[in-house]
Amino acid sequence: MRFHKYHALGNDYIVLDPRDFPSWKPAPTVDQIRVVCHRNFGVGSDGILWGPLPSAQSEFGLRIFNPDGSEAEKSGNGLRIFSRFLWDQGLVKHPAFTIETPGGHVQSVIKEQGRLITVAMGRVSFDSAKIPVNVAGGPREVLNEKIIILDREFSYCAATIGNPHCVIPLADISPELAHRYGPHLETHPDFPRKTNVQFMKVRDRRNIQIEIWERGAGYTLASGSSSSASAAVAHRLGLVDRDVTVHMPGGQIGIEIGDGFSIMMTGTVNKVAEGTMHADLFAVKV
Repeated sequence: MRFHKYHALGNDYIVLDPRDFPSWKPAPTVDQIRVVCHRNFGVGSDGILWGPLPSAQSEFGLRIFNPDGSEAEKSGNGLRIFSRFLWDQGLVKHPAFTIETPGGHVQSVIKEQGRLITVAMGRVSFDSAKIPVNVAGGPREVLNEKIIILDREFSYCAATIGNPHCVIPLADISPELAHRYGPHLETHPDFPRKTNVQFMKVRDRRNIQIEIWERGAGYTLASGSSSSASAAVAHRLGLVDRDVTVHMPGGQIGIEIGDGFSIMMTGTVNKVAEGTMHADLFAVKV
């Protein structure tokens, strides 16, 4: 039961190649995912990347699982890590290739022998029906809507880049803010598939800062899809230009916003470890 562990700005994932787990097909169970990701009882990670898988349209398929066992449609950091894994394993011979996720197809470009990777993430939409988010008055762009969480009213924007996001622009943000309000925003009934949450501070026309509460994972040091959605929201509100550096507790990601809010994301990947999981790991249910 071989595993490969990487992190992208402190957002760590375990890559599991289905060929090494013939009895797990078509995918690991919720219990298996939870124990592998557990920081005390397992290897420990922010999620599992299950691939490569067959794909009819892309060169590789990928499924992404959160630590709670739920499945994510797309992950920017996960895609960069999976791209580095494919490169490290010699499964790709050219630096540009395509990957299919449940949230859409992307193109990855390997740079600096996999230590830096650019991913064409697709287009951001603010359409309530596509995200999805429940709003009164029929489908529309979800910009500067009001929502009350616990003791506070927020103004938020919603977006999707294959997975749902709730971006809250504020003058000041902190990890404590994300921990207090993030769980309640993630599970708010207005978001029928739950949502990733970003508390966003605009520094200037080329820089934003975010604190992240990730759907199914909790407080997260960095996120590629969150960076993409937050930069797109800031640009849609007229607060930043097309080239944006997103600052997070784990580091920085570069976002280029093209026509139609297409996103090019560039960030680092670090290899952490590879090894073999022992069968005793699965004797505990978490």
